[in-house]
Amino acid sequence: MNFAGRKKETPETRAMSFPTIDKIMARDEITLSPDQSISDAIAVLLEHKVTGAPVLDKNRKIVGMITEKDCLRVLIESAYHNMPFSDKNVSFYMSPVVKTVTTEHDLLDVANEFLTTNFRKFPVVYRETLVGQISRRDVLRAIAEMNNTTW
Repeated sequence: MNFAGRKKETPETRAMSFPTIDKIMARDEITLSPDQSISDAIAVLLEHKVTGAPVLDKNRKIVGMITEKDCLRVLIESAYHNMPFSDKNVSFYMSPVVKTVTTEHDLLDVANEFLTTNFRKFPVVYRETLVGQISRRDVLRAIAEMNNTTW
């Protein structure tokens, strides 16, 4: 689900032009498959020190998102059923509704979305295909690089 960003403004209507996120997003993010085992997914998240990853089908279309919080359900489910945790697939634990942004959104759009949601990162799509991700940290880096004299 894409968020409804504000309409693009012209340079005449905005004192400062903000970069589009395709200039600052990460392009080499970790992704998972819905058919991967949840134990494999947990290992990937730990190995790469990430808090979550998009789940993609064979055409790189996003079918869900798996986060650390989703993975905690493995332990709760096992304790509830008084059984060792089963090795269900990522598709069982992932959140199927994913909030995305497009390459056309700019830094201000994304910063505003981070302020109004609890998400730490958004998958970035172009024509419904994953092309990268943008995190709060990416936005902070862009802010640090901005020229304060243009405000």
